[in-house]
Amino acid sequence: MKTVKKVVFWVLVAFALIQFIPVDKVNKPVDKAVNFIDVKKTPEKIGSLIKGACYDCHSNETIYPEYAYFAPISWSIKSHINEGREHLNFSVWGTYNKELKENMLNKSIQTIQSKTMPMPGYIVYHKEANLSEAERTLLVHYFEEMLKSKTY
Repeated sequence: MKTVKKVVFWVLVAFALIQFIPVDKVNKPVDKAVNFIDVKKTPEKIGSLIKGACYDCHSNETIYPEYAYFAPISWSIKSHINEGREHLNFSVWGTYNKELKENMLNKSIQTIQSKTMPMPGYIVYHKEANLSEAERTLLVHYFEEMLKSKTY
């Protein structure tokens, strides 16, 4: 029993100590001149779908939930956000070249249709990101129209 108490004690000490390891949660400023929704003059309905389902991980407008302030959860969330921004960052859309934009739109269509995005774990805590079939179709059509008209 003494060993169990020691293990619990040291686990609690370790948990308390890792709270002091900082995670940068400061978003970079968003320039409306290159931000996807502003540049594309995205219709309000489409814009709210993209913001609700994509922007937390794929923009510089991340809204961190309260549980994102506790390690080691904060580390995982920040890692997901960094990875998401590497793949697509709507906040810097205007800085991408045409080939990259086309690739990102095609990939977005694929991930929306296959329901790999938004990530299932994200949907659990963010109900607005749980897109209906109609909303998924609306986003896919919007992105397909951009590809077809080459207005990305």
